[in-house]
Amino acid sequence: MTKALNVSLLTAYILDKKQFMRAKARFLLMRILFLPILLSFLLSISPVFSQIVEQPDPLRPSLSDSTKIIVQVDSSAADSSGADSASAFAGSSAHVFRYRFAADGTITSGNINRALIQLASAFDYRVSKAFTFSSNPSFVYGRQSGILAEREWFGDFRATLFPERRFYYLGFGSFERSNLRKINRRWTIAGGVGYKLLNHKRAYISVTNVVLQEFSDFSELNDINVVRNSTRLYGEYTFGGDRYTITHTAFYQPALDRSNLRWNATLSLSIKLSTLISLRSTLANAYESLVVPGRQNNDLRFTAGLVYERK
Repeated sequence: MTKALNVSLLTAYILDKKQFMRAKARFLLMRILFLPILLSFLLSISPVFSQIVEQPDPLRPSLSDSTKIIVQVDSSAADSSGADSASAFAGSSAHVFRYRFAADGTITSGNINRALIQLASAFDYRVSKAFTFSSNPSFVYGRQSGILAEREWFGDFRATLFPERRFYYLGFGSFERSNLRKINRRWTIAGGVGYKLLNHKRAYISVTNVVLQEFSDFSELNDINVVRNSTRLYGEYTFGGDRYTITHTAFYQPALDRSNLRWNATLSLSIKLSTLISLRSTLANAYESLVVPGRQNNDLRFTAGLVYERK
């Protein structure tokens, strides 16, 4: 009798455990699917969200204490002073390459027929402690009611001097084309300084200020050649055992020689699905005071997609 009772209790425990695991799996699946479903709903009910702007998220410009560099020291010179010198020199000759690929998009049908895909990437190559090179190319393609809306190209190249220091220098150039804003081509070249307000493994904030020269060739406006001051505030925060990451970027770019203003900002939330794959949702907004006739000054987007990143 006791044996039969124990078997019954064990069977009930196994069944309860299986039901619990099924319920947990359903809960995790709902968490993963809820965000893109919500974003797709928002995109489908508001035509304002149909507009898109290019703004790839930059890679965190500092590795901080999250990267370990292994240094081999010859045994014949492994005294205390030699080890200290090797440790001090460790980071100067180590090359580090990081990259990220992201794909976002949405498809809606009904009153609004909308298809949008956004491909973005980021590359960061540390030559030494003194120099880092990076690039953030992106491509956006979208159609609405069978008409081409977005065909946006963006590419840049940035060089950073002393990226591991709190105060550093940077210079960059970029090129872009925009069907949405009727820009045949736009060239930008800039140089300035940056300062790390906060530099920890799970919290990073930096501000940069540069002077840039911008040339824009509009298809329906006169060409614009303008000098701007550009201030960028960037932040990245991780929590939940590095599973969740929040990043934000904001640019404020007034012209120095005329009344002309550009600003844009992004806010992203990433949830790790594996070591290399994350689910990301992004809210982005961009404003330009000068646009071609028939276009709005402000563009807003809300997207969800996957990110492949290797640091």
